[in-house]
Amino acid sequence: MTQNNPRDAHRDELTHVDESGDVRMVDVGDKAVTRRIAVAEGSILMHPETQAMVLEDRAKKGDVLACARVAGIMASKRTSDLIPMCHPLNITKSKVEIESIPAMGEGARKDGRVGFHVLATCGVTGVTGIEMEALTAASTACLTIYDMCKAVDKSMEMSHIYLEHKSGGKSGEFYNEVRRQR
Repeated sequence: MTQNNPRDAHRDELTHVDESGDVRMVDVGDKAVTRRIAVAEGSILMHPETQAMVLEDRAKKGDVLACARVAGIMASKRTSDLIPMCHPLNITKSKVEIESIPAMGEGARKDGRVGFHVLATCGVTGVTGIEMEALTAASTACLTIYDMCKAVDKSMEMSHIYLEHKSGGKSGEFYNEVRRQR
């Protein structure tokens, strides 16, 4: 089942808001246990010299991309500590992949800007989704790259952080119509 219906804020119910308008954690006690996967993406753009520094492993703080991958994985496991209404999950998979965005050629952005593209994949066998964990992993990996490079490039820009795909649960498959803009 693919969900491609447009959202309607007047029709849809917000699951984290009760009848009185107060926020709440959703009761997932009666939901079926299913295998759930979520994939989130994000990018961080920077000066070409900054990208070269990272790719050549010249950053004073160490291996930027290895640190960002580990930070993303760690963040996925701590999402419920950061996002108030998220349930703590026993994550079965967390993977963060980072590839460079070249100035030209395959994988280049139309505007020629360079940086790194992050792909975070999280999985769980449980009663609630894992989308927030994947989004947290992608965001944190980008933030870690920023932190490790900010001494030489404070103008870095994180962009296009979004849920690309999710599967499992009552709503089944979801594919985001947003395309990677690189």
